[in-house]
Amino acid sequence: MTSTVDLAKLHIDDFTPHQGAEFGMQTAEGVLALKLAKVEPVGNSGRPGGAFSLLFTTPKGAWLPQAIYPVRHPELGVIEIFLVPIGPLADGNGYQAIFT
Repeated sequence: MTSTVDLAKLHIDDFTPHQGAEFGMQTAEGVLALKLAKVEPVGNSGRPGGAFSLLFTTPKGAWLPQAIYPVRHPELGVIEIFLVPIGPLADGNGYQAIFT
C-alpha cells in the first residue's frame, strides 16, 4: 500500500517549484496526465502559510467529475486531492484544488 501525503502539512511553497510539471492522476480508467498550470495564494484561512489554489490541465477529452483523486508526483509523492472541473484552460480541461 502506498502512503499518502498529509494535506495539513502542505504549503504553497511545496508546489511553486513544480508549476509546469506533470503529475499523474489515478482514475478508474487508468492514469491521466495532469499539468500544474498555476499556483497562487488565495488569502488567509487560518491555515499555516495561508490558503492556496492549484490549477491543473489535462488533455482535451471527457470531463471527470469532481472527486478526490490520488495524484502522484516523483518528488511530492501521492496526494489525495479534491479536484473540481472548472472549464477549458489552455489547450485542455481545467481542474482546481483549493487548500484552506
